[in-house]
Amino acid sequence: MFFIMGISNGEKKLAFDQLEICNCCGKYGHLEVYMTYMFFSFFFIPLFKWNRHYYVRMNCCNATTEISADLGKAIARGEVTKIPLDTLHFGRYENRMKHCSYCGFTTEEDFQYCPKCGREL
Repeated sequence: MFFIMGISNGEKKLAFDQLEICNCCGKYGHLEVYMTYMFFSFFFIPLFKWNRHYYVRMNCCNATTEISADLGKAIARGEVTKIPLDTLHFGRYENRMKHCSYCGFTTEEDFQYCPKCGREL
């Protein structure tokens, strides 16, 4: 008799969508929430999951940050409909692009004023 079992990892996109102006690139983007986990399967049927982590990803520039397990579980249950963008910290991705709110010019340079229209960035 043969038993087929295994351990693998998975990723699931949760039913959450929020439109925001990205802190990293200055473009409109959707906040998408993902759950990553490990699971044990027996005869290709997943039996249980563990080591769950929840992540928020901006679809405009793929900036990603981890969120708390409590917030992730609340999103999975549908209890949370909006995440304040100022509570998320994207680390090295944050503010790498500067965006002029007047003319829409985007730059990676360290300008204090917009090179296109001259207004303060």
